Amino acid sequence: MIKIEQLYKRFGKNKVLKGVDLDITSKGIFAILGPNGSGKTTLIKAILGMVIPDKGKLLVEDVSIKRNWKYRDQIDYLPQLANFPANLTVKELISMIKDLRNRPGEDKKLISLFKLEPFLSKKLSHLSGGTKQKVNLVLTLMFDSPIIILDEPTSGLDPIALIHLKELIAVEKAKGKIILITSHIMSFVEEVADEIVFLLEGKVYFKGNIDALKTQTKESNFERAIANLLTYEDA
Repeated sequence: MIKIEQLYKRFGKNKVLKGVDLDITSKGIFAILGPNGSGKTTLIKAILGMVIPDKGKLLVEDVSIKRNWKYRDQIDYLPQLANFPANLTVKELISMIKDLRNRPGEDKKLISLFKLEPFLSKKLSHLSGGTKQKVNLVLTLMFDSPIIILDEPTSGLDPIALIHLKELIAVEKAKGKIILITSHIMSFVEEVADEIVFLLEGKVYFKGNIDALKTQTKESNFERAIANLLTYEDA
């Protein structure tokens, strides 16, 4: 469960979050969408404790995250840009993350799924962007936490890896987890998301399923429905 009440955050004169209210009590896949500057990244970082809000409440599993770092053990996070030491091998990185989290991980199954065995002894600096993304997915999904946050998870993936990603997301959903996803690929969002959370100018402008979005915007096409939310705001 993630509950957010009247969350505010500003950076200097720039007000990024302007009273965000968001209640995610059901399990499923929630796509966090919005134009650049809408507050998506800041909201995710606030949930992760990487950004401290100026005002408001943020609860994870009914516990306030304020001055409470232990809740992070309940979240698996795939960053959009992961900066790991380039001189580490893939095998060393996986081992390091398992040691840091002090938890067993199902890395072998994921390594086999993404066919990463030939790369285990290679340094990260020698990997392509797509292979690095596969490694990042292993690091994220090898733990069994109740909340998963995936920031642009399809980035750099080949078609086969993308199919595997969708299958993995479906498996995690079936376990009763909350999964937050950001993506610029609307076809991917439409395929996997149960609900859309659309941010605009620092507030939640729409929250609901895709059918409700299409009904509200009177658009049968999902991508056009998303674009129409911006039109509604400008009208």
